[in-house]
Amino acid sequence: MRDDFLIFTPDDVDLSRSPLRGTCDADTFILGAFNPGFTRLPSGNLLMMVRVAEALSDPVARSLRFDGEGYRVDQWPADRVDSSDPRILKLTGDPWQPLALTSLSWLLPVELSNDGETVVAIHYDRAIVPVASYQACGVEDARISRIGDEWAMTTCSVSPERLCTTLYRSTDAMDWRLEGIVLDHQNKDMLIFEGQAGGRYWAQTRPLGETWFAYPPDSEWRAGPAIHLATSPDLLHWKPYDKPGMRPHAATVATARMGGGTPPIRTPRGWLTLWHGVEPGAEVGIYRTYWSILDAEDPAKVLATDHAPLIEPAPQLTAHLAESKYLDSVVFTTGIVDAGDHYLVASGEADLACRLTRIDKARFA
Repeated sequence: MRDDFLIFTPDDVDLSRSPLRGTCDADTFILGAFNPGFTRLPSGNLLMMVRVAEALSDPVARSLRFDGEGYRVDQWPADRVDSSDPRILKLTGDPWQPLALTSLSWLLPVELSNDGETVVAIHYDRAIVPVASYQACGVEDARISRIGDEWAMTTCSVSPERLCTTLYRSTDAMDWRLEGIVLDHQNKDMLIFEGQAGGRYWAQTRPLGETWFAYPPDSEWRAGPAIHLATSPDLLHWKPYDKPGMRPHAATVATARMGGGTPPIRTPRGWLTLWHGVEPGAEVGIYRTYWSILDAEDPAKVLATDHAPLIEPAPQLTAHLAESKYLDSVVFTTGIVDAGDHYLVASGEADLACRLTRIDKARFA
């Protein structure tokens, strides 16, 4: 078996079966097929819920949007657009500098063999697409948690109304029911624990904002985006947990910005969580994957962690896709499944393709 490899790329998406076909009058291409939600199906096979970012072939000052009936192209004044980041259009001349996206994302279920080595089926008929006004600019970055006999999937729904977290539920991980918004504006990377603690459902969250208050000069913590916790009686109504969760350490800039990666899973030591740290630099920062063990009953307690990265960006994996690449410094881990003596970890590589990595369980013992 392979230990670290790409399993799905933009070339594997059949553009003729995109949900935009027939409702969008512009030419598009697949900018990326990446950041997959990941779980094991009742059959034993694996499921990746792949984020497909579909972009305009001629993106100059233009963006895609779902308007409730189909997909439309918005044309922006060229003198108002900063397109230095290939993923977004920054609209200048506004006090809040709003953004438009150069692509619109939808979710494609890709079924793998039980060992993760082979693509078995691509379920275009079960794609998750925008259906509500709060998803006007797309549905992004699924995270899938199996809790007993049910699957819960969180996604980031993007629109001018809000940047929010939405919940889907399923009894077979193939047919999904949208439950609506569960976390409001700019609370991303919501990861639901695969099981309860203290009779409650738990989730990691990552609120964003423009104001961060400094820790004391001698603190071990650094101010900035952190991984917080919330609890719920029913997966729908979430209360922020009073204790802080996982925070950036002052001793390293490699995790100066951090956010959730995989839904926490049970291990003999506690909850294993993989998360991303972002070091300033490169085009959008250097994204790496790290790990921590959280207390089984109080996940605010970090029992073990490692400042050395678990998974790093691997530009050699995407070298054959050089003509499609626009980033090299990003690995964004989004899913984990038990594979016996090891875990199989799913990531987005370079905001371009889906990467699988095998990690021995002994690494976390």
